[in-house]
Amino acid sequence: MLFRQLFDQETWTYTYLIGDETTHEAALIDPVLEQVERDLKVVTELGLKLTRVLETHVHADHVTGAGKLRELTGARVAASPSGAPCVDQQVKDGDVLTLGGLSIQVLATPGHTDDSLSFRVGNKLFTGDALLIRACGRTDFQNGNAGQLYDSITGKLFTLPDDTEVYPGHDYAGLTMSTIGEEKRHNPRFAGRSREAFIEFMNNRKLAPPKKLDVAVPANRSCGKPAPQAQA
Repeated sequence: MLFRQLFDQETWTYTYLIGDETTHEAALIDPVLEQVERDLKVVTELGLKLTRVLETHVHADHVTGAGKLRELTGARVAASPSGAPCVDQQVKDGDVLTLGGLSIQVLATPGHTDDSLSFRVGNKLFTGDALLIRACGRTDFQNGNAGQLYDSITGKLFTLPDDTEVYPGHDYAGLTMSTIGEEKRHNPRFAGRSREAFIEFMNNRKLAPPKKLDVAVPANRSCGKPAPQAQA
């Protein structure tokens, strides 16, 4: 499997490129609109053809490049049925997508948002904003639910093998990846913390809204197209 981790410095977003080395089919996970040209350049340089775009959830901190990539390449966009209605394929927990000879397992991991998904490809786990490195996604908007996030991470992701590699949707400390075993032992949100204590902590964080919330969410529900302006 070909694999690249790409980064958007403005929004601290990781985009992931995976490709089948035999068929040269490729997928991008969580692309950023402003980085579409860069991402397609990498796809071309590696001799790949983009056939899938996978969205872990409707993002609030950046505008997705999914719709633009679909226009330029014909790639099919996949996301949760609870997410953007503009996608080509709605996928749910337990579904398996194919990318050439690769299998992409879909895991529903709601809690950060109600439509949050994670994707598992071999030993690599792409967790979006659910499980971050030594942290987790916030739960105070977009139908977030702290108890649901605790259950998603401890009851589903933490049951995977300890050597499963974790690739999050963001990182704000210069870290690039982790493992399930590391997060079980060292993530302060979960290690030694009860469900009740986690819920109390998450519900009392008092965070400012994401800077792009009002623009990003409506645009991302349209796969990256700006929301139409209301008529005066």
